[in-house]
Amino acid sequence: MSATDREKFVRLATRRVSNALKAMQLIGNLANRSNYDYTETDVQKIFRALQDELSASRKKFEMAQKRQGNGVGFTLE
Repeated sequence: MSATDREKFVRLATRRVSNALKAMQLIGNLANRSNYDYTETDVQKIFRALQDELSASRKKFEMAQKRQGNGVGFTLE
């Protein structure tokens, strides 16, 4: 990976994670019962969707790491 690739990763990751954290804070603001009406089912759906997407993103990083670190490929032995 070149320094340019690293710089691009750091720049994009910093921006995207910051945006995701801000969005999560805004989701947390929805908990204010004096402003919003919601059910426990609504809350479960929100957090299930967030957890599913977080797990999918983590899996992409894990798979990329496995592909990079394992040069063996396929073998029957």
